[in-house]
Amino acid sequence: MENQIQTTNAQPAPIGGLGAAVILTNGLLQKSDAKTAHGLIRGTERYEIIGVIDSAETAGKDAGEVLDGKHRNIPVFDSLDYAINNLQSIDYLIIGVATIGGVLPPSMLDIIKIAIENGISIVNGLHEYLSEKPEIVALAEANKVELVDIRKPKSRKDLHFWTGEVRDVKAKIIAVIGMDCAMGKRTTARMLRQACERNGLNGQMIFTGQTGWLQGGKYGFIFDSTLNDFVSGELENAIVSCWKDTHADFIFLEGQSSLRNPSGPCGLEFLISGNAKHVVLLHSPKRKYFDDDPHWGEIPSVESEIEIIEKLGSNVIAVALNTEKCTDEEAFEYQAFYEEKLQIPVLLPIQEGVEKLIPTLIAL
Repeated sequence: MENQIQTTNAQPAPIGGLGAAVILTNGLLQKSDAKTAHGLIRGTERYEIIGVIDSAETAGKDAGEVLDGKHRNIPVFDSLDYAINNLQSIDYLIIGVATIGGVLPPSMLDIIKIAIENGISIVNGLHEYLSEKPEIVALAEANKVELVDIRKPKSRKDLHFWTGEVRDVKAKIIAVIGMDCAMGKRTTARMLRQACERNGLNGQMIFTGQTGWLQGGKYGFIFDSTLNDFVSGELENAIVSCWKDTHADFIFLEGQSSLRNPSGPCGLEFLISGNAKHVVLLHSPKRKYFDDDPHWGEIPSVESEIEIIEKLGSNVIAVALNTEKCTDEEAFEYQAFYEEKLQIPVLLPIQEGVEKLIPTLIAL
């Protein structure tokens, strides 16, 4: 069942009724803070992305080329005014960053006000809700635009408690989890779903974050906006609803954070409550510390993570590498190294895609 998204005025753009949107990153496009923007640049079925508002450093470039060297015909602008003057029509401004604590930067709030005054609706994935700011609400009403707060929690009556029904699902449930945050879990899960489609397999994805919804996800919930007592039930409900509607061969669960990131350990729910008996594990060979912060501690070895997962009753069927700070040559060297060491498929989603895992999925 699709997450209930809180808005003012009309409802968010439906899948199939794409609204033209620009993404606001405000100088963070090249940082992991902009992972929401990165996902939308790579693809979405909910909006038509027509531009990115970032900084003078990236302005004039193509957002896809800035992200991963692939041209996607999405121009980068250094200001909202410049985007408005150079684009035919903008329906939505999407906040494309994930800040610590979900706080809305004051500099972005000023841009949001300008957007509203120009008749542009706002899509906000942060924990700080625009619909709770009287000045912003009044401005939106005066200009007849929407405020879409993706992370606003569901009401109690709409939440589900875990029932055990997930154990009746016949699809192979595969959790895509990471050794740390911002590893590419959502991107890899989305690519696996698309690879299944290309190969005549019925693969579906459960989104668990705001970007998954923004990309057009039909089944899922916003994990970190859900009361803890209902996380397991909301996860189960999404999986069961997906299975009943689609009779999928495979259901890929978008992981959150990681098993041992101290700022927000997460993952047991997917394996235990979500009954994911198979795992694709994301690893970044050149990342030493959780969130690149020495104070938070070193990321443990891949082997120790696999051992924990296996003790919980699940099987790691592949490792996918986040090759940040790697040359392509280094990426392929790491791939060969880990395949030899772990004796399971090792994917390079950015360099090669994930097609390599299809025979393993079929074998399941």
